[in-house]
Amino acid sequence: MSTTSSTTTSPTPEPGRSAEEAARPARLIQNESTTEIPVHLLFRDDPDPAPVPLRPAVVARRRGTGEQPRLRRPAVEERPAPEVDPELRERPAGVLPGAVGVLAGACGALGCAVTSWWAGVLPPPALQALGLPAYPGAGLGPGPWAAYAGAGALGLFGFGGLARGRTGRAWVLGLFGRYRGTVRRTGLMWVNPLLLRRRVDVRLRHWRGGPLPAADGDGVALRVVTLVVWRVRDTARAVLGVEDHEAYLRECVEAALARVPVEPPGAARGAAEAVAEALTRLVAADAGAVGLEVFSVRPVRVEYAPEVAAAMHRRRIAALDARHRASVLGSVVDSVEDTVTRLTVRGLVELDDYERKALVKDLTVAFCAGRGETGP
Repeated sequence: MSTTSSTTTSPTPEPGRSAEEAARPARLIQNESTTEIPVHLLFRDDPDPAPVPLRPAVVARRRGTGEQPRLRRPAVEERPAPEVDPELRERPAGVLPGAVGVLAGACGALGCAVTSWWAGVLPPPALQALGLPAYPGAGLGPGPWAAYAGAGALGLFGFGGLARGRTGRAWVLGLFGRYRGTVRRTGLMWVNPLLLRRRVDVRLRHWRGGPLPAADGDGVALRVVTLVVWRVRDTARAVLGVEDHEAYLRECVEAALARVPVEPPGAARGAAEAVAEALTRLVAADAGAVGLEVFSVRPVRVEYAPEVAAAMHRRRIAALDARHRASVLGSVVDSVEDTVTRLTVRGLVELDDYERKALVKDLTVAFCAGRGETGP
């Protein structure tokens, strides 16, 4: 009987490695950025390691280990600014000095008086006041009526176009729905009476909004009251682009609070300043497109929302109590250590381990009891 023997080709172990290590598959350390490094290459002395094919690394969660993949934060893209009409910009309107309007109105009134004297309808008291001689007149014919119309129109245009400009106020002029310019002059002036005038306050103003919803870095609901310092910079865009300035500012502040985490009550002053700067930057970018200039947006009161106020108050009290207990314990331990060190270093007593432990225990109890009686 012939016996057939089969031989199995086993991998030839490399110098310095056993057969078990040669049969074991090479474990790889995967780098999430570029390459894979064989583990056995870190601990072998072979100057010519075997090449290992490189594959793109994949970062994933391994089952059973609880290891989480490291994720990169998505890049936050800046929100584009609102588009506005480039032709809608503030420009000065053409006005005349107020003396021109007064002179035109006086000429119109005088023309009406002369026409009445010419027609013979001027009463005697008016003749005596004006120093005009008595004249029988030609009656109210087509000529006097035309003179009345011209003088009356001149007087209406003269007196009707007078306007008074004040410091901190401006006039936005429009004709048949079209913007015609802005008047920022002060004093008496004459403006075309056919133009529609809209008064705008261009002074520095403060707006204090009501409680607005917000959240802190952990997502806890807050209520924030903000103080906005602003003014109208471009009257054309502010009047023709926005209906209600304060309502628009409120919406801008609420949108900014939804993007910026607000520090909870009791936070450091530096953190509050950083939040105010971020809010000011966002609100100024949104309001600048409609002609409003925002100088500062500052939270003046921050409180927890009603649904979480009680729980957060208890949590804050517990944190303060734990901090107080930690400070008291640290002070007691320092006092006990200082007392025991002085007693032993100066040679007042000689203590073994048991006596030292008993002394430390008694001193700790005494100091804690004393602080508990005198504490708040």
